[in-house]
Amino acid sequence: MVTAARRLFPGPRPGPRALNETISPVPRLSSGVLGFPDFRGFTRALILWNLGSYFGLLILGVIARTLASEIGGILALDPALVVHHGWIWQPLTYFIIHPGAAILGTAFELLSLWFLGSLLEGGHGSRWLAELFFVSVLGAGLAAVALFFAMPGSGVVLYGCFGGIFGLLIAIGVLYADTPFMMFPFPISIKAKYLVAVYMLIALAMLFSAQKAFAFAQLGGALFGFLYVKFSPRRGFALAGSETAYGLRNRYYRWKRRRAAKKFEVYMRKHRDN
Repeated sequence: MVTAARRLFPGPRPGPRALNETISPVPRLSSGVLGFPDFRGFTRALILWNLGSYFGLLILGVIARTLASEIGGILALDPALVVHHGWIWQPLTYFIIHPGAAILGTAFELLSLWFLGSLLEGGHGSRWLAELFFVSVLGAGLAAVALFFAMPGSGVVLYGCFGGIFGLLIAIGVLYADTPFMMFPFPISIKAKYLVAVYMLIALAMLFSAQKAFAFAQLGGALFGFLYVKFSPRRGFALAGSETAYGLRNRYYRWKRRRAAKKFEVYMRKHRDN
């Protein structure tokens, strides 16, 4: 969990024009170094979805434990079920499942989503952030399934937001590489690119442990997040696609109007000749 550190400008206070030329467009998380960022937009919706799922399954587990286990088994990612039974929705739905006993892990994931998501959403908008998150979640799920194909004995049930979090991390490392961050709760300031490198190295080291499936999925989420940041339109594929569709529709309407105008000219010419 990270918070962006603030920068101070020494010397006389610059005017509005100089300020726009010297400050990079990095969104500000809050008015304080350790303050919480804004709770709004897709970031808020994402956290509320996960909280609702966590407490809903927790309460359902008290009332009907078998039903809660069945719902968790349907939505969590089991590569064996995806490959052998065609449960193709699991690479997208596992992010919303959190075990009831993993209170600290769930809290850390949601706080990370809050800080990272708010930073990116402030600079790029809700639609772009939603696309990045779900592309990263899908990338992590596909990586887990691919590892199961290569090593059938490595299949484990995966759950949580780790795939989306690693996609957000890699996006911050690419877009705000030189922005200083503070590693909460440690009073250590580190540039975003180095912070992301630390997380990537930890995931690489975990490939040689019993949690290799989890680590490989994390790296898959980071890879898909990186590809999205590099190749997506500035405001996301959905908006770019809608603009393209509207452009095609408008060209079609203009063509129809020109065609109708030509027919009308032909009609008027024949009318004058008669």
